[in-house]
Amino acid sequence: MSEIKKVVFIGKNSYIGACCQEWMKKQCPDWQMFSLSSRDDSWSTYDFSDTDSVVFVAGIAHRKETKENKELYYKVNCDLAVNCCKRAADAGVKQFIYLSSQSVFGQKQKDRKVVITKDTVLSPNTTYGKSKMKAEQELESLELANMKLAIVRPPMVYGKGAKGNYVRLASFAMKLPFFPKVKNERSMIFIDNLSECIRLIILNESKGYFHPQNREYVCTSNLVKTIANAHHKKLFLVAGFQWLIGLVIPRIGIVSKVFGSLVYEKEMSDCFDYQYCVCEFEESILQTESGVQSFK
Repeated sequence: MSEIKKVVFIGKNSYIGACCQEWMKKQCPDWQMFSLSSRDDSWSTYDFSDTDSVVFVAGIAHRKETKENKELYYKVNCDLAVNCCKRAADAGVKQFIYLSSQSVFGQKQKDRKVVITKDTVLSPNTTYGKSKMKAEQELESLELANMKLAIVRPPMVYGKGAKGNYVRLASFAMKLPFFPKVKNERSMIFIDNLSECIRLIILNESKGYFHPQNREYVCTSNLVKTIANAHHKKLFLVAGFQWLIGLVIPRIGIVSKVFGSLVYEKEMSDCFDYQYCVCEFEESILQTESGVQSFK
């Protein structure tokens, strides 16, 4: 029986935060979990003195970036996180977990395949990615003598109710009779796998950088086909587009996001020996699309 933990999530309306708590309640029913809103000052008056881990999942994402909202990205994704960490550290919290993103590495693709390794330099090209990188740097610069800092950089997260590019691909699967058959690879992570990774980080009181992903890379064509299959919809993959997409990838951002290859090197993600991967690809798509628990 695992040690009872008290965990506080900052970001009450966070998709990842809500899913993590739901997952942890099933796996560790004795753990005490609380959510604090990042939209008011409730976190600043909360008594963290008996808290084991603070998980910062608040953030601004999935919205069009403009000059007007640039400051908001930094205010929430960086400044708020740093202030929360300082308050938690002053209260004697043992561990602070910051949910960052693969976006800190940048995603512009001049080549057909980008492989992120432990030696890849951070080079974000969006306000979102830049604000996450700044938060990481400022958190690392804090003198946290008695607190362990864990920074989690997931790739694209998907699951029932998730937002982002997965929703766009799912709409393609439901609306189109044909889809290009392209060989590419993307690092992705199912929400239950990410939730289990965070649970293990808390359980083991871990620190450092974490790059969780599903065991296998995902091919976009196979993903769209699998989504269609989950709804018993016929969708045909049409070959012959590989060369054209290869030419377009460096020029059109949305094409590179959908059809380009962007992966974490497998060795970067072997924390806990991949034990956090509790759900395999096809099963995860079925759960995302229909809530049914098995293909059988």
